[in-house]
Amino acid sequence: MTATTAETPDTSSGSTTDERILPRSPLRKLLARPELGSVVGAIAVFVFFAFVADGFLRPTSLSTVLYASSTIGIMAVPVALLMIGGEFDLSAGVLVTSSALISSMFSYQMTANVWVGVGVSLLVTLAIGAFNGFMLTRTKLPSFIITLGTFLMLTGMNLGFTKLIDGTVSTKTIGDMEGFPSAHAVFASTLTVGGVDLKITILWWLALVALASWILLRTRPGNWIFAVGGNQDAARAVGVPVTRTKIGLYMGVALGAWISGQHLLFSFDAVQSGEGVGNELIYIIAAVIGGCLITGGYGSAVGSAIGALLFGMTSKGIVFAEWNPDWFKFFLGAMLLLATLLNTWVRRRAEASTK
Repeated sequence: MTATTAETPDTSSGSTTDERILPRSPLRKLLARPELGSVVGAIAVFVFFAFVADGFLRPTSLSTVLYASSTIGIMAVPVALLMIGGEFDLSAGVLVTSSALISSMFSYQMTANVWVGVGVSLLVTLAIGAFNGFMLTRTKLPSFIITLGTFLMLTGMNLGFTKLIDGTVSTKTIGDMEGFPSAHAVFASTLTVGGVDLKITILWWLALVALASWILLRTRPGNWIFAVGGNQDAARAVGVPVTRTKIGLYMGVALGAWISGQHLLFSFDAVQSGEGVGNELIYIIAAVIGGCLITGGYGSAVGSAIGALLFGMTSKGIVFAEWNPDWFKFFLGAMLLLATLLNTWVRRRAEASTK
């Protein structure tokens, strides 16, 4: 990743000053934030449903909104990092289901403690993520093609293996197996805070946002992610490990899929093999609404969280307002378009303000 040093003359001393170390105003810093547009959108959606939907502001309703947001946000965070790195993963939705199926079927068929199945699922899911990254970097094919192939293979394997092993399209219940209560507590329990029930997925979501933000803003791999997304060839030329970075990003998406898959399994004891198809688009849209560019090199983990929150507020706000839920896709498309336009405008203003 290359940087040009622009210097401005200091007429009082005859020396030059590096513009990169000049102080920036709070407004410039604000305009430079990729999640600014999504924050404005989230406030607007919140105020809108607060007025038109009875009960939207009740603590129980807000906890429902947060839960719906967290189930999207857990995946939107690693997907956002992948998009900042300049790639996509169309297999992310079905990978969640694959992770749950592996845990369930391995535990049931081996009559093992469910934690054994959870561990096996983690290893296999990470291996699938590494496979996506490896194939991408070795073949040089677009990530759209690589992960579309993985999506189709996983969709067929989910259905085929479930029917072959269990004889139906869903897994057997594992609710009475050893280790289930503790696994349920980790992945699907409900916490009571101030008299309000909150799903533990909200904590998983917040933890992932904090971890991803730290990686992006405070670590060398974070710089690598922005570099490979901005200009892969330039990043490689200055020593950035492009292959390792991209494989790591795909394994990050796999980790999110594993967490979401375990929540799915331990919430309902069984899994339908056809679930997850289409969710990959929701994760991508949440990241785009949160400020990630389709072209890579720009975005934030916090923005993806706000994008997921917008999903949660819209999907549940329509229910609380007692509207026809068929309108959800309309609002989703409108939010995507408006957020993208707003994010583009904010980014251009930020770039103009730094010149």
